[in-house]
Amino acid sequence: MKDNLSKTIYFILILVALLGFINSLTALLLGFIFTLIFNNPFQVYSHRIIHFLLKISVIGLGFGMFIKETLKTSKEGFSLTVYSILLTVVLGLLLAKVLKLNLKLGHLITSGTAICGGSAIAAISPVIKANGKTISIALGIVFLLNSIALFVFPTVGNFLNLTQEQFGLWCAVAIHDTSSVVGAALVYGDEALRIATTVKLSRTLWIIPLSVFSIFLFKTKGEKIKIPYFIVLFITAIIINSYHILPELATNFIVTISKRLLIITLFLVGSTISIKDLKSTGIKPMVLAFTLWLFISIFSLVYILN
Repeated sequence: MKDNLSKTIYFILILVALLGFINSLTALLLGFIFTLIFNNPFQVYSHRIIHFLLKISVIGLGFGMFIKETLKTSKEGFSLTVYSILLTVVLGLLLAKVLKLNLKLGHLITSGTAICGGSAIAAISPVIKANGKTISIALGIVFLLNSIALFVFPTVGNFLNLTQEQFGLWCAVAIHDTSSVVGAALVYGDEALRIATTVKLSRTLWIIPLSVFSIFLFKTKGEKIKIPYFIVLFITAIIINSYHILPELATNFIVTISKRLLIITLFLVGSTISIKDLKSTGIKPMVLAFTLWLFISIFSLVYILN
């Protein structure tokens, strides 16, 4: 009986998100509260669905962008992307040794912080042959910090009177996972969302060189490097919109649905956060993750403001 009730409420909340009655922050909070009251009835499938919906949503957002502006935004964010990734990876490796943390766990947390959260962890894990428990801990910590960032960043952005451009660039660099990046930017404004999505996806391509570096660092052989192919579809969507291949009414509808799917994604993210799992991770992984997150947040903010 309780299982049927939880599934019913689960789908009602997803429908509410799809119809646009809640924003990204509320969706995340509702997902977390739902899991506290009920057990997630689809816990096994949640992470797969999150990654699928996120990719579909991001591709859809491409139908609201134009080539010229996208190239300009990517160029403006390139220097900050390079500096932040290099410094975060170096600091992460050093802190993992200082804390005497499992090197693979430290590297996964560092990779997730440096580039794109869960996507980077999923891509690097097979390269370094990390076990299931190590992957779960890294994902749990990253998802927790993502959730906190979704509330903190818009508040700080408003307090500092950051422009749409500044905020979009900041959250693209300083927030781990793409879902929380677009969620925070969605709250701040459409221009922030455009910039954040563009910079974050160009940043995602750094998974490839990081994977190569990981092979040498852990001396692994024969592992395939995962390339984020959905970015090609995102670029295709931008080209279609730039040359007005589809009518404006159609592209506007696609963008609207994509934003709604992002809100559903954030509800699912909230429903996967487990306090029990986080307690079992220990203090050292949390110290590493929080220190790196604090570093990249402050460094990127100072860089952008100056």
